[in-house]
Amino acid sequence: MEGYLVLEDGTSFSGDLDGPCGMSGEVVFFTGMTGYQEVLTDPSYKGQIIVFTYPLIGNYGINEIDFESKKPQVRGVVVYEACEHFSHHQATKSLRDYLKKWDVPLFSHVDTRALVKHIRAKGTLNATLTIQKDSLPAAREENVAAQVAGQNETGTFGDGLTHIALIDFGYKKSIAMSLVKRGCKVTIVPYQEMDKVFKLNPDGIVLSNGPGDPKAIAPYMDELRDIIKTYPTLGICLGHQLIALAFGGDTYKLPFGHRGANHPVADRKTGRVFMTSQNHSYVVDEATINTEECSVRFYHVNDGSVEGIVHNTLPVMSVQFHPEAHPGPAESEWIFNEYIENLNKARREFAHA
Repeated sequence: MEGYLVLEDGTSFSGDLDGPCGMSGEVVFFTGMTGYQEVLTDPSYKGQIIVFTYPLIGNYGINEIDFESKKPQVRGVVVYEACEHFSHHQATKSLRDYLKKWDVPLFSHVDTRALVKHIRAKGTLNATLTIQKDSLPAAREENVAAQVAGQNETGTFGDGLTHIALIDFGYKKSIAMSLVKRGCKVTIVPYQEMDKVFKLNPDGIVLSNGPGDPKAIAPYMDELRDIIKTYPTLGICLGHQLIALAFGGDTYKLPFGHRGANHPVADRKTGRVFMTSQNHSYVVDEATINTEECSVRFYHVNDGSVEGIVHNTLPVMSVQFHPEAHPGPAESEWIFNEYIENLNKARREFAHA
């Protein structure tokens, strides 16, 4: 049926609406040409309406392998054209059929170029998918991470000798699998239950990605700080922001965020630049970092924003980008190797202390 995407500033865009109407969420855009299945199921997109900038989405269908969580996390999907006749040997259903199964609205034949240009000019806006042009979107949700933590697969994965507690703020499956692939045993711990970490006594901690404002996790910050100071820690995306907050830094929201698979990041340690996959609205404010305690190691080449920090004395590091590389590129997977090397070094030093 004919429908509308109505933004909170009153602007509307017309298109074909397939699925339930009245769904509201923050409208964001993803610039990657591929990876739509990973994006749809990434808990970091919880409650958002995702606009795909590439004009044809769905051409390789949906398979049973590339899910990042059990179901789609997005509130709605906006495309110029949804491919009905997919072609891939692993595909089992079309994009449209997959979204219909989970009652996620698909809004197609939209002028996505004009929509993205509007978001870039005005900043991220709330919106609603509706058949009534005068509808208004619902208010933004506060702590979105609480809606996804513990909702993905829980328990322990792998049987390696290195035990990692993955604190779940809305983790992606591929983060856990990247660690398992490197010989780790990974136990998922929802952040609301992070007091269990000391009982597990793992070799290291990974703070996962997740949706929303990192300051929504403030009630857990004292406990999180104790954990970070006790165990070798890697923070990814939201986890990176939480590490910065734990050591006295601050965060702020970008006008329209970083979402795509082609973001260049520079490493101040090596001088190397590599391409990364990103999905976030908030970044760490470099001016608030206590340089006597932490140092900025990675930064975004395009806008200079902080992309990762290291602690000056503790085995703690963080990255704003996604080293698990789902969707790609895979140029930053070495972050996991470096973290495990740092963890093993800390274990050896502890054993000889």
